[in-house]
Amino acid sequence: MTIEVRVPQLPESVADATLVSWHKKPGDSVVRDENLVDLETDKVVLEVPAPVAGVLKEIRLSDGTTVTSGQILAIIEEGAAAVPGASAPAILAASSGATAAAKDTVAKGAVAKDSKPDAVKQDTAGGKLSPAAKRVAEENKVDPKTVAGSGRDGRVSKSDVVNYLTTKDAASPAPAPGAAGAAAAGVAAKAPAQFVPAPSARTARAEQRVPMTRLRARIAERMVQAQATQALLTSFNEVDLQAVNELRARYKDAFEKQYGVKLGFMSFFAKACVEALKKFPAVNASVDGNDIVYHEYFDIGVAVSTDRGLIVPVLRDADQLSFADIEKSIGNFAARARAGTITIEELTGGTFTITNGGVFGSLLSTPIVNSPQSAILGMHKIQDRPVVIDGQVVVRPMMYIALTYDHRIIDGREAVQFLVTVKQCLEDPARMVLHI
Repeated sequence: MTIEVRVPQLPESVADATLVSWHKKPGDSVVRDENLVDLETDKVVLEVPAPVAGVLKEIRLSDGTTVTSGQILAIIEEGAAAVPGASAPAILAASSGATAAAKDTVAKGAVAKDSKPDAVKQDTAGGKLSPAAKRVAEENKVDPKTVAGSGRDGRVSKSDVVNYLTTKDAASPAPAPGAAGAAAAGVAAKAPAQFVPAPSARTARAEQRVPMTRLRARIAERMVQAQATQALLTSFNEVDLQAVNELRARYKDAFEKQYGVKLGFMSFFAKACVEALKKFPAVNASVDGNDIVYHEYFDIGVAVSTDRGLIVPVLRDADQLSFADIEKSIGNFAARARAGTITIEELTGGTFTITNGGVFGSLLSTPIVNSPQSAILGMHKIQDRPVVIDGQVVVRPMMYIALTYDHRIIDGREAVQFLVTVKQCLEDPARMVLHI
């Protein structure tokens, strides 16, 4: 009995997906729930499992195809077993046609190469000069056959001809004094010999052109959209993290023992941002046409870097989460994001975003707002720096923080005071407990 493998129902916000790669080929045995193929959407990679055990009889769509919900991807012969040495069916008629077309193109290219005009052949015969080398050789009446080529297949480059002339001039006797000698000396003084670096040992400089992934293309689209549609401005401040460091050092062992997760910095920043968002609701708002939408909940997006690009899973109702809840959620998000198992729902929404470039060593940056949100906080590298406290110069662990915001609905005063509130909460963490 043949069973159709179809594209699963895509989320409402996703119109289509790209078929990334097949993990099986026609004729292979498959087991139930084994991943057959990966589909990439704008946000996540979806796995398509085998609905039954059997043999993959036919693949209908090839890698790189754009697919929609319900399309047939492949056919499985249920209960069948793979026959060793049996030839696998063709993956796709269109793929075969594309392969034939590619071979035909290569063949035509070969014919075109062999049928170039005689004049071109004559230029490359006996010396194999590059165009620049040919020009220099003709100007200086040099026989190309006397110049040793350093290029591929003995090709003579411009530098080969120049080096040949330099060596030849050095071996020639000095001109006799007189008018001709003086004139030659004068020309030489006015036009010194051109310096040509030694030819590189590298024979070719390779390039590779690859299409953007769906995720990378979507990131690019959203970033350009944010800059084109929002009046973005960035304000900066710096935070003394001495109090946070002391608190983490004092309770890190007890915290990890009780909750099974390390006490990191992100939970402190998420909580500090919630306190600041409560005081300045415009920073937690968004623009919808001519309306401003004030969100009365706090869904904090936390940027996570993956091999496929930057994604932003969302901490729902972050104001109601404990420090342990936040640390566990972020760790879980990061692990599943890098494994490609995070869901689209977990990446959707969000009223404010935090991004941490400090983990990569960034000292200062201007993050781009995650549209349609109106603001994003950038964390950076913690660095010991001298600061003045109570008239004394002391060394403290300092971090620059940046708030990029949409100036259409957030005034500079609100942005600056937002950063000051975040700074106060981090420098005196008791404020986050007392909500002051």
